[in-house]
Parts: sequence; C-alpha cells; structure tokens
Amino acid sequence: MTAVDLSELRQRIEAVDRQILALLAERQGIVEAVAHAKLRTASPFRDRLREDHLLGELRAAATALGLDAHQIERLYRVVLDMSVAHQEATLRSRDDVPLRVTYQGTEGSYSHLTAQRRYGERQGGALLTGHDSFAAAAAAVVDGAADLALLPIENSTAGSINETYDLLAEGHLVITGEVISAIEHCLLGLPGATVDGLRTVGSHPQGLAQCRTFFAAHPHLTPRAEIDTAGAARKVRDLGDVTVGAIASAAAASTYGLHILARGIQTAAGNATRFVEVSRHAAPVAEHELAKTSLVLALADRPGVLGEILLCFSRRGLSLTKLESRPLPHTPWQYRFYVDLLGHAASAAFAQVLVELRPLTTELRVLGTYCAATAPGTLPDPERDAAAAPGLSPDPARDAAAAPGPLPDPGRDGAP
Repeated sequence: MTAVDLSELRQRIEAVDRQILALLAERQGIVEAVAHAKLRTASPFRDRLREDHLLGELRAAATALGLDAHQIERLYRVVLDMSVAHQEATLRSRDDVPLRVTYQGTEGSYSHLTAQRRYGERQGGALLTGHDSFAAAAAAVVDGAADLALLPIENSTAGSINETYDLLAEGHLVITGEVISAIEHCLLGLPGATVDGLRTVGSHPQGLAQCRTFFAAHPHLTPRAEIDTAGAARKVRDLGDVTVGAIASAAAASTYGLHILARGIQTAAGNATRFVEVSRHAAPVAEHELAKTSLVLALADRPGVLGEILLCFSRRGLSLTKLESRPLPHTPWQYRFYVDLLGHAASAAFAQVLVELRPLTTELRVLGTYCAATAPGTLPDPERDAAAAPGLSPDPARDAAAAPGPLPDPGRDGAP
C-alpha cells in the first residue's frame, strides 16, 4: 500500500469520526429534551434498569456487526455518563429548580407510581430517585441530597409499615404531607406463562401478605419475598422462566414486558396504601385546608396514664384518626405511641393539650402538621388508560392469552 493510499484511508477515518461526533451531538440534544420531559412528568432521572437493557441490546448489535461486545459496552457506559452529566448541567442552568424526591423501589413500584402521580406536571418539575430501602430514601433527605422522601406508612389490609414509623422516631425528619393510593395487585408472568404453570411468585412482603386468600386458593404457588413489587417483576423478565411470576402493578407489567395473568388478586376490597411525605423542614398548611397532626409520645410509668392522655384529646375536641404503638429500642416491653389527630399543631386547642400531656409522658414530639388526604387516588394502568382513550382499546387476543381462565376475585390491596 502506498503512502497516498494510507493518507486517503486516514482521511476517510477522520470523516467517519466527524460523523460520529455529529451524531453524539445530536444524541446530546435529544438527551436534553429527555431531561425536561422527565422533570415535567416526574419520571426517574437516571433509570439504571433502562441503561442495563440498552447495554444488552448494544452488545447483541455489536456482535451481529462483528464488533467486540465488551469494548462497545465500555464505550457506551462513557456515553451514558456523558448524557447524565449533560442532564445535570441542564438542570443547573434552569431558573426554576426542580423538586428532588426519593422513594423506595424501582420504576413501576407503587411508591414510584404514587410519587409520579403526586408530583407530575409540578411547576419547575420533579426529579425522582429510587432507593433499595426506606432508610436509604430517608437518608438522602437528611443528608441534603433530596428535598423530600415519599414513604408508605400503612396499608388498609396489612396494617402499619413499621420501618417508616421507626425512621420518624429518629427525629431527623418531619411529615409535610400525605397521599393515599388505591392499588390493585396483578399476577404477572412471561408471555406464554399460565397461572397453573407458575410455581413461585415473588413480591414485596407487604404484597405477599395482602394476597393470602389468593395463595390459599392456589396452593401450588410458593410466595417469595423480594425487595419491592417492581423488582420482583424485573426478576421475572431477567430469569426468563415461565414458572416464575410476580405480584406487582399493571404499570410494572408494561415496564418489564410481562403479561397480566390475573387482576385484583388481593384479599380485601377497597384496599389502599397511605404514604407520608417527609422533609427536614415543616411546610405551611393553608387555613382552608383540613389539617392533620402526627405526634410521637412515650408514657409516664403509672397506671391509667394512656386513658388520661386520651381524655386530654377528648376534652379539647381533638379527633384521633390513628393510635399505634411501637417497642422502644433497647427497652424491652416499653413502647412509643404514634398518634394522628385532625387539627393544626399551632391551634389553641393543640397548644393547651401539649401542655397537659407533658407530665403524662417521658417523650413528646410533634412529627408534623400537614394537609390531610381525603380520598384514595388511582395509579396508572396502561391497559385501562388505553381503553379509556378515544380510538384505542386493549388487544383482545393478547388479553385472552394473558388470562387463561376465570379466577376468584379475592378483592383489592396495595403494597409499597
């Protein structure tokens, strides 16, 4: 090969490099638009699951083109990091700062869907980030990495979510709001899976507990605890085993390419999960809003003191909506009580009752005053929403394949 030939080849390579750079610049412009869209719809900012899926597709495409799949993955991990850095720079350049919200779970979990419903279309947008645990989501707020955390605190079927109460007892966070989500559990499986063909079903422990009647009616199914409902759905997709199913939301089925084998498999009808919004700082409540206040207290050691405390609330016309006890750490057989009441902590009645409670308690703290939620909200359901849209309807053939036969309808339920 002559020197002229080599020079020509190098020019061709340089031309290809310029095309690659132009395409990277075009990609960066699309990424910037994605950042704005995610803020507007309160979608997770960095989607690790989607990144893993994208890298898997790129490895397969690289192999088909005769490229080194490992090196292509390394290259695209750098490209993804560049994209994230550009999105962060885009956020810093905005005049209106987005709200940073954390939650426990992955995309498609009930916590994620509730956060998306609450903060979607917020002025300035919302930046959602999922964590593996309630503690990690709360710690991000305590450390200043997030403004709010949205944590489930009780379910109308399975009861209180004790980890959230214990996090509130640490005293670093205050409740600034609550939201109630009506949640329908679905049994999910791979395309081609059937209820009779499943053997194990994974979900968050709350989800499993809320579907006891369904498991009793299908004794061949073995429940398996997972970190969250959507995580269980993701595992079904990744395992590729038609004998493994998950209990999760309809949105999780859409996210992970699964079929809905049965809907409404929870035990109780009208089931809902209550979430609390927590922050480092209290939030104002408008005068026209129905206010709720949460307290934590530990009883003085004398007979009948709990009755005296309840009488204090009654005399001041304060209505209790919840009374919950939790063991005191490192103090066997002694308890804290968590109390929810209607009313504002700054009202005269509350100020008077707090004075009266002090000699009756060894610990007394206001966890927050916030707007009371009055009714459960409905979470996204891709098939239901498509059916409701003009000119759109679910695919009957797909639905018939996804639901092989009639199943008992034990009711409704919800989980984080």
